[in-house]
This record gives sequence, structure tokens and C-alpha cells, in this order.
Amino acid sequence: MKIALICFSLTGQETGEKLCCGLEKAGITAVLAKKSKYLPDSIKVSTSAWAGKKFPDSDALIFIGATGIAVRSIAPYVASKKSDPAVLVIDECGRFVISLLSGHLGGANELALKAAEILHAVPVVTTATDLHERFAVDVFAKKNYCSIFNMKAAKEVSAALLAGKNVGFYSEFPVEGKLPEGLVLCDEYGKPVRHAQDDILKDEESFGGCGDLCRNTGSIMADEAKTDCGVAVTVHTSCRPFPSTTQVVPKCLTLGMGCRKGKDAEGIAEAAQKVLDRSGLYKEAFEQIASIDLKKDEQGILSLSENWQIPFVTYTENELKQVPGEFTPSPFVKKITGVDNVCERSAVLASGNGSLLQKKHGENGVTTAVAAREWRIHFE
Repeated sequence: MKIALICFSLTGQETGEKLCCGLEKAGITAVLAKKSKYLPDSIKVSTSAWAGKKFPDSDALIFIGATGIAVRSIAPYVASKKSDPAVLVIDECGRFVISLLSGHLGGANELALKAAEILHAVPVVTTATDLHERFAVDVFAKKNYCSIFNMKAAKEVSAALLAGKNVGFYSEFPVEGKLPEGLVLCDEYGKPVRHAQDDILKDEESFGGCGDLCRNTGSIMADEAKTDCGVAVTVHTSCRPFPSTTQVVPKCLTLGMGCRKGKDAEGIAEAAQKVLDRSGLYKEAFEQIASIDLKKDEQGILSLSENWQIPFVTYTENELKQVPGEFTPSPFVKKITGVDNVCERSAVLASGNGSLLQKKHGENGVTTAVAAREWRIHFE
């Protein structure tokens, strides 16, 4: 984690140095800037310009001074809770630590608690779901390293929970433990499932979701209507069980690829996009691309890896041969690579011998397959 701090007085500098020391002991990189003609090495640019430079490349900004300074400095750069860094304000004496911006997704609330612990200060968190100890879908997504879609619906989820209303919860993945208060486990159609709150849910079968999971926990309550809003843990763009659905998308898929030598980047990108279009999968659900080591320098796949911002992993012929399962054989591929299938085997191996979701598809010199590693939700 990379944190940029700024102070405006000698007292603020002392507080900032104490905080930096504590953060660095916790393995967090923290750099303190000073803005005052009475302090040595004061920055020359305005506080707003400093904030503008730090906003895109910092995980958090901490202002040690008045809240008004922080608000005016960051105002031109605030864009979205999905992308804005955490912003804290600490009074120069280090008595109060205020979570100002990006409390959940940016991690400001969590950082405020950590900073308050270091300074022996009072943390000030104003997020309603935290104050009432209610489930927060954005916190859930962040803790589980998931992407979140439809933030408007996420606000409706929070509003409903704070109003004491039930909110639907559907998952394509196994769910273990008791759901947080206010969440009602539902099937893929948004219908509540009887006694779901009392069950510890497990599904040892392959990726197939809560449709089967729910049927194992009891019959659907036909006399209950769909909830107005809810959360769907899914990798599919079309998964919207509720009239207002917040989609939480885990990174658990691997794109297996094979291609003709020297296949152009445009052709590789087109094949990858067709995988998404055919299956309705979120690009954000993919955590890696996999292939045989003969392709480790294939520029088209490397370009896709860079564009999708996920790693490209490769395996030897012998490693791929040892992958258990039934795969679509190709005499031609075996002649060239020594193994009868590259895309399916590499996808399954990279996913920890997970489930093959999409079998081999070949077109224009590119073959693709999709596999999912085991992934599950656990509520304490």
C-alpha cells in the first residue's frame, strides 16, 4: 500500500512522522510532504496541485490539518468511489482520524482505524452501514477481491438494509456459514429459499452455482415474492435475479489459448472477445491466460495479457500431459506441440485442476477454452 501524507505545521509534522513510522512498521509505504514556509523542504506547488499528482498513483492521501483544506484540495479530482483513493483527515495534534473519502472500496475506513490505533486517536467513521453494523456489498466485494457492478443498485441494497428490509442474495458459487442479518438466500430467479439462513451450505460439485445449492437446502417459498433488490455473486453479465441487482464478480476464471505461430495481436484480441460474447462472461472474472511454453513469447497473447492486465502463464508439454480429465484431441496440435490439446489442458491446470466451463473453440488460427478454479463464499 502506498500512502501520501501532507502536513502544514510543526505540530502536524510531528504527528505525520509518528504516523509514518507506525505505518512503515506495518509494511505500508508512507511519504510525508510539508507545505509551510516555516518548515524545511516545503513543497513549492499548491496543496491542490500536490493532491492532483498523488490522486492517481496513491492508495491513500492523508491530510494532517483542517478538513476544509483537504476538501478544497481534492475536489477537482474526485471521480468515482470505484477508482478514487482513500482520503483521511487528521487534526495536527493527532486526536481524531476522519475517514473522508472512499471509506469502503478505497479502504479509508479500515485505514482510519489503523491510523487511530498508531496515534492513540479517535477514529471518525460516518458510513451508515458501519455505524449500524450492517452488511455492505462494496466491503464484501473488496474483501473477496471481487469487482462490483451497478453501484446505484448497491446504494439501494444499503438503503434497504438500513431501513430494516430484506435483501436478496444469490450466488453461482458455494456459500458457507450464516448470511449476515438482512440477507435472504435466493435462487437464480430471485425467489427466497426456505431455511437458508440456518444452513451451512456446501457444494462439492463443479462450478454450477447456487441454483443447485439452493435446491439442496429446502423447497422454494412459493408464497413469497421476489425482493426488490439484491446481490448476485456471478461471472455472467446476464445474471440479474432481482429487479435491482448488484453484481459481485470474483476473479476465478482462466482463458486457455493456443494459436498459429506469429498470430497477430488483433486476431488474438478478437478471439478473446468472442469468448466473452459467446459465454456472456465478464472480462473482469478472468485472472490469467494460459498456454504451452512454446507460446511464452507469442506477441499476440502477450499483448492481450497487457490489455486485460492479467498474467500470462505457460506450462511444459509434460506438465500438460499429466492434467487429469477428458479433453478435445487434435492430431495436428499433438504433432506440433507433443500434447493433444493446449487450450483446455492449460486452462484447467492454471485453475488448479478446476472445472472446464467452455471447451475448445477454434477459429482463424486461434483456439480458446475457459476453466474456473474452486471459489466459495464464507460468512462467519
